[in-house]
Amino acid sequence: QSKGKKPLFVQLVLDNIWSLYEAVMKRDKEKIEKIVTSLGLKIGARESRHADPKVHLNAICSQWLPISDAVLSMVCNKLPSPLDITAERVEKLMCVGARTFDSLPPETQELKSAFMKCSSEETAPVIVFVSKMFAVDAKALPHNKPR
Repeated sequence: QSKGKKPLFVQLVLDNIWSLYEAVMKRDKEKIEKIVTSLGLKIGARESRHADPKVHLNAICSQWLPISDAVLSMVCNKLPSPLDITAERVEKLMCVGARTFDSLPPETQELKSAFMKCSSEETAPVIVFVSKMFAVDAKALPHNKPR
């Protein structure tokens, strides 16, 4: 690349995001309207009239570049299929801490084959795997908030 040229990613992606951000933060209604119509978006009057420009920016970006679709497609494309999991990996997922797979109850050990088949039949057991848990203060839970 020569010094004066921008990388292609900057030209095609980042410059567009930056110009949208700048137009919304400066409240340039003409430029915002031009961007919204060129992208074919429908922004509600409530979001566009909101006092906080971040609400307007969020409304535009959530329609233009929805992150949920991008994350789901990346998960589907990049994560290996559950059917390709090895037996050793299943045993490690089923055992917590220093326990070995052989020390688990026989009923739990029988789930290994169902885990590896990933069957969706009505008779197949439902297996739930919690990968991470977060400690949350009881006051932050919705049932403790005053109405």
